[in-house]
Amino acid sequence: MRSGVRLLLLSALVVLMTACATNKQEEVLPEKTYYENAREAMNSGNFNEAEQNLDALETYYPFGRYAEQAQLDLIYARYQNLDLEGARAAADRFLRLNPQSEHADYALYMRGLASYNLDLGLASRYFPIDVAARDPGEQVQAFRDFSELLNRFPQSPYAADARKRMIAVRQRLAELEIHAARYYIKREAYVAANTRARYVVENYPTTPVVEEALIILAETFRFLDLKKGHQDAVAMLRENFPDSEALNSDGTFEANLLKRENRSLSSVVTFGLMGDE
Repeated sequence: MRSGVRLLLLSALVVLMTACATNKQEEVLPEKTYYENAREAMNSGNFNEAEQNLDALETYYPFGRYAEQAQLDLIYARYQNLDLEGARAAADRFLRLNPQSEHADYALYMRGLASYNLDLGLASRYFPIDVAARDPGEQVQAFRDFSELLNRFPQSPYAADARKRMIAVRQRLAELEIHAARYYIKREAYVAANTRARYVVENYPTTPVVEEALIILAETFRFLDLKKGHQDAVAMLRENFPDSEALNSDGTFEANLLKRENRSLSSVVTFGLMGDE
């Protein structure tokens, strides 16, 4: 009986101590304290602590004196913590809550920057991942964000960098198409390779990979016995890249990327993805 009472008292004591500890953890600090703690943490490079204080500030004082600045700081703190999706979400929230803010250009820029780097995070530092082979979705989103920034705030201090990144995004997207074209050439899917190369020429004509796109077009058109397409592609290559290695000294096209091989009907139908039986 006595042991049962002791056990009951011990359990009650544990519950009481846990409740006290919980109450202590949930102690709400003044709004200014959270903000100053966050700023001090950011200045010292401790973005984890900064984020914790900013989250608390938003939780307990969502309409307080420091609310708008705290939302901006939270975008930056998450970005510095490599929480790129979190940074983008924080930027979305800021733009939703403060559509007329004079700092909306910063939120747009940071949202675009987060998307721009989302597929270039920690993995690329340690693994040889080809940027051009990745899903372009995040790059397209970054392009949209930077484009919106330039349309709404052409005089923003972030506009110049946004323009440079938009050029880089276009180049990445063009490289992705060329990467796909090379893949289809290896699989002997020359119609698909031609389509990818043509997309680059039509949509990314100022990117560095246009020369290779024209070479692929000329080669695949010739292989498919489409003389007009081949002649047009060679003419464009000759006009825009007269020193191309695909042209000999008198300007004649001499590249030879493709080779004709016997292939089964199933391989042709599946673009070579399933191989020959």
